[in-house]
Amino acid sequence: MHLTHISRRTFLIASASTVLLPLAREARAEAPLIAETDPAAQALGYRADATHVDKARFARYAAGQDCGNCTFYQGKSGDAAANCPLFGGKRVAAAGWCNGYNKKG
Repeated sequence: MHLTHISRRTFLIASASTVLLPLAREARAEAPLIAETDPAAQALGYRADATHVDKARFARYAAGQDCGNCTFYQGKSGDAAANCPLFGGKRVAAAGWCNGYNKKG
């Protein structure tokens, strides 16, 4: 039987990789969709459907504004939902709106 010498450094790196790999896969999992009842969502007046925005309370809302065309929306065109840094990286609906809206472009 032939024994191969493995350095302590190689052993530690291989061990750490084995332990951390499942955690990395879990971290890539999709962020949850923010609920309208979430305190951050309520503070910014988030609505998953922009057509239901309280126009009396949020006078700056205008038809055609939605998360999908906001600079903070981190999804691609056509995505139904994507992460938003205003909500701690939680996902927002592309058709949604909040008072932090800032038009792309």
